[in-house]
Amino acid sequence: MEQVSAAATTDAQGIVTGWSEGARRLTGRTAEEVVGRAARDLLAEDPPDRAVAELAGTVVLRHRDGTHIPVALRAHPVLGADGAPNGYVITEQPGGREPTLAEQAFQQASVSMSVFDTRQHYLRLNETACRVMGVAEEVLLGRPFPESVEDAEHSRGFHSNLRQVAETGRPARYESYTGAPALNREHAWTTEMWPVRDAAGRVTGVALAALDSTEQYWARQRLALLNEAAAGIGTTLDVVRTAEELVELLVPRYADFASVDLLEWVLGADEPQTALSGEVVLRRVAHGSGTEGTPEAAVHLGEAEVYPGYSPPARALREGRAVLGQAGEPDFMRWVDERNARAPKGRSHRRGVHSMLAVPLRARGTTLGVAVAVRIAHPDDYGDDDAVLAEELASRAAVCVDNARRFARERTTALALQHSLLPRGLPGQAAVEVAHRYLPSGSLAGIGGDWFDVIPLSGSRVALVVGDVVGHGIPSSATMGRLCTAVRTLADVDLPPDELLTHLDDLVTHLASDDRDSEPAELGATCLYAVYDPVSRCLALASAGHPPPAVVLPDGTASLVPLAAGPPLGVGGLPFEATELELPEGAVVALYTDGLFGDRDRDVDHATDELCHALTARTDTLDSLCDTVLKAVLPDEPSDDVALLLARTRSLGADRVATWDVVPDPVHVADTRQAATEQLTAWGLDEAAFVTELVVSELVTNAIRYGESPIQLRLIRDRTLICEVSDGSSTSPHLRRAHAFDEGGRGLLLVAQLTQRWGSRQTGSGKTIWAEQSLTPEF
Repeated sequence: MEQVSAAATTDAQGIVTGWSEGARRLTGRTAEEVVGRAARDLLAEDPPDRAVAELAGTVVLRHRDGTHIPVALRAHPVLGADGAPNGYVITEQPGGREPTLAEQAFQQASVSMSVFDTRQHYLRLNETACRVMGVAEEVLLGRPFPESVEDAEHSRGFHSNLRQVAETGRPARYESYTGAPALNREHAWTTEMWPVRDAAGRVTGVALAALDSTEQYWARQRLALLNEAAAGIGTTLDVVRTAEELVELLVPRYADFASVDLLEWVLGADEPQTALSGEVVLRRVAHGSGTEGTPEAAVHLGEAEVYPGYSPPARALREGRAVLGQAGEPDFMRWVDERNARAPKGRSHRRGVHSMLAVPLRARGTTLGVAVAVRIAHPDDYGDDDAVLAEELASRAAVCVDNARRFARERTTALALQHSLLPRGLPGQAAVEVAHRYLPSGSLAGIGGDWFDVIPLSGSRVALVVGDVVGHGIPSSATMGRLCTAVRTLADVDLPPDELLTHLDDLVTHLASDDRDSEPAELGATCLYAVYDPVSRCLALASAGHPPPAVVLPDGTASLVPLAAGPPLGVGGLPFEATELELPEGAVVALYTDGLFGDRDRDVDHATDELCHALTARTDTLDSLCDTVLKAVLPDEPSDDVALLLARTRSLGADRVATWDVVPDPVHVADTRQAATEQLTAWGLDEAAFVTELVVSELVTNAIRYGESPIQLRLIRDRTLICEVSDGSSTSPHLRRAHAFDEGGRGLLLVAQLTQRWGSRQTGSGKTIWAEQSLTPEF
């Protein structure tokens, strides 16, 4: 379809009788305005005489807007039957006029501009549009749009918008990221489309202007990438996973291949390197590409690589900035050749590599490693804007890697601290058989402050302890260590459970008051302290805000101990109540921390029912029962530390315990000593008779001399031989140094020298002095 030229018809008198569309475009005047008027009225000045005579020449027309238009015209006479002209057809001669200002603006516009009819056929294209399409205007005029482009989603979307504007008469905006026939790479386009109307308001065509918005497009993409980095990098406190997240963000939108290499010390417990120079040793922790299996990689995951000083990664680490490398640069080509020589199998996948970007991972002034991005299929080389973006991404990723490194180091330190404080090998004692499990938390909060302990007490008794410090990390572990040590110290004094928790509560309150930056509740803790006596088979226990223990009787029934749960440690001012119950031999007591039940929102009653049911499982050993309980009750991903302590009770029968009431008279000391000797003979412990006689003599004599009635002697044959003397006085004895000529004062010193250990404990009616002698193990 050729472009229509301007044309008009006149009668013999010069009155306009016809007016073409081309004439309307040329002068801006419609047929209604011109037809019936004299043609001379359209002239801005009289035509040259020669032009009138030759019916051809250049005349100056007056445009509707008042401007003057020089145009070359030719008049063709229309002859009547008599051979005389009845009128004239006046046409514009091709190339015979200067284009109007509007036409010049259209043709020379820096944006691509086109005009289509209502059927999406090309009517006009400017020079930029022809340059983008790669063809002359004459080739496209009259052709439908779909025939000029490839059948792709963006072309169909463009065509749909053209049709929509023609049908609805409403303007539209269409954005796409695509190539063009004459462009060798993809560009972003923002296309404005609007309807073209005639004087009657009818849509006669669609005009458009397409702006190359590639720079703005990539700016938005970079901003979107940064936003994604804020949400997608650092979702876990794991160094390797954080590096993988950075690679996943870069590939394939920003790079065809990407890798993250870290310095060796980042993955271990070493201190940061002070300086980097020459060759650099890095360990590959993550890489990825658009090709399955990442065949471009010359270094395997987990492998250490020595990077020469000229390489972009080494330069980026030394210089502390992003380093660009492009095809054709000596160092870049040398680097690519080295990669190909190292891993020749991936050479075909590296063919066409033309740009790379190496950026250091730096956080808090410390260099951690380097990230590398490579473009192979992507047509654009990396530029300065890409370097700025890469540095921003690397900075965010580096902070996350450093956080993960610090978390791993703190977790390792806290775990080591806890393991050093928790009992490694539980002490030998005959009161209970014990098994335990401690599972540190794997959550982002870090290691908690859970602990447990088994403490042998005098009289073959044993203390069972479990506790939980508020918070996580090294501070909680340190507080746990303090409390663990305090409990052992108070247990050595042999305080009852409720009194021990009272003293422990005072300690936590003092610790909180010493830390001015913390509220008391922030240093709070819960604790359960229980004492089991195998002679009386009595379990005495008290709780400071801790979950009650469960007890499984030999008949297979399990239930929670009805316990008055006192306030957590650190609250202060509230009492603790002790509970006592008698247990048959073979009963199992389960002490635990609340991490066993996982989520705090979990139904506690249901969880404790599961615990009791799991404790009734038939297993060969207590260790197996521990595993059974954890498997049945513990969630798949515990959010807190878990401590579980199981104790199966034993009892010392009457054949292992002998008791005598002592008359508070020194003359009866010999009788008491004789009775004790006879009991040792009955037990087959004659070899211990000499020391036992001395101990009984000294302790009973002291009770008669310094104590109050009633006085009682008790011998217990356990793993050791225990001698206990009780009286009604609450005054505790103590060692003192006797002078050379003193007649007394050496009794307790003698007891301390002859026995394995000795001590005293307060009772409800006075005190008990005890001493233990080691025996050859019988079981």
